[in-house]
Amino acid sequence: MSSPVIALDHASQIFSTKRGPVPAVDDVTLELQQGEIVSLVGESGCGKTTTGKMVAGLLKPTSGTLYYQGKPVRSDDREAYTAFRRGVQLIHQDPYASLNPIHTLYQMLSAPLFDHHLVHGRNQAMARVRELLELVDLTPPDDFVFKYPHQLSGGQRQRASIARALTVNPKVIVADEAVSMVDVSMRLSLLHTLLRLRDELGITFLSITHDLALARYFSRGGRIGVMYLGRMVEMSPADDLVDDPKHPYTQILLSAIPEPDPDRTRHKDELQLRSAEIPSLLQIPSGCPFHPRCPAFVPGTCDVIRPDLVPIERQHYAACHVAVRIAGVAAVATRQAVAAEQAV
Repeated sequence: MSSPVIALDHASQIFSTKRGPVPAVDDVTLELQQGEIVSLVGESGCGKTTTGKMVAGLLKPTSGTLYYQGKPVRSDDREAYTAFRRGVQLIHQDPYASLNPIHTLYQMLSAPLFDHHLVHGRNQAMARVRELLELVDLTPPDDFVFKYPHQLSGGQRQRASIARALTVNPKVIVADEAVSMVDVSMRLSLLHTLLRLRDELGITFLSITHDLALARYFSRGGRIGVMYLGRMVEMSPADDLVDDPKHPYTQILLSAIPEPDPDRTRHKDELQLRSAEIPSLLQIPSGCPFHPRCPAFVPGTCDVIRPDLVPIERQHYAACHVAVRIAGVAAVATRQAVAAEQAV
């Protein structure tokens, strides 16, 4: 496998507060290959947005290292740092707050083109702005090029945000809840635009979302990572994670998704949490951080030993003592069955 275009290696982010240190992200390792889509999901406060900000360079890891194209990201290496800042861009969640209300789309999109010397003169800038607007399906571009944000719908504003992220020809885009604030009818269209950009331009996406169904759709062929209290608790190819989740927290998240089929709803297994209260990041439980709420809790193990993110099956990783034990029992049973067949 080729080296990842961007990677976090045992990265942590600890914020200092008056009440004490807050470990927003704890020892996360994440690699993204060129053209791959990885989605991070989890409850609010689980650390997925902070992880995205570290990948985008908006936050420097308290510990651990961020790599871009195989090199550590360091501000003292000016040439490499400039390439990183151009190569990794961010799509913000709120298209109403992320666009300058007094600038037209031409002004917003041409500014980075001139700043990075990607065009020379107004004619080249205008031609490139039109190309960008067509890339994000704001067509015909002449209808939009001199419009202000208040003249656009929510979906059109988010397309303008995507166009702005494309101005410097990035290799990686961090999409932080990129479709959560647009009409439901527009979400699928925006996702199709992002998928097309991945296919045509080879862009790598790190998507951050609360919606597991959306993550599965957008990350098809890619991976989904599940975070809880700052830690990555499960990482797997998208379909595998949804069809066969290993970590009890992921199983709980999936069980909460409404089913359109009433028969499936009536026969759906309901997993009950031991506690509905989410622990504070100021007092993270010992052992597995999910153990106070986990329906599969094993006393003396889950509350004592912190599980590492380990492979359960091929390309499927989980940080769970119970999942590891179940996988080990299944592996032994498989080996015994194979041996019995061979003996016959």
